[in-house]
Amino acid sequence: MFGLGTGELILIFLAILLLFGAKRIPEIARGLGTGIREFKRATREIQDELSRPADRLEPPRPPLAKEAPEDSKNPSAA
Repeated sequence: MFGLGTGELILIFLAILLLFGAKRIPEIARGLGTGIREFKRATREIQDELSRPADRLEPPRPPLAKEAPEDSKNPSAA
């Protein structure tokens, strides 16, 4: 695992235990798990939205009406 041996992993665990204490480690692990779960949910939602066909995202718009020629707009210009 990341090129670390058993001795290094034990040393890292002991350092974390000394820094945070035995009571804080479960709280930290719970917060980390919640963060990872939220990140996975957000990425899944983005993937679902991107995989949806474009026509399902927005209803089609009706075609625009053609404008009348310039002369018919201003009858006094003739």
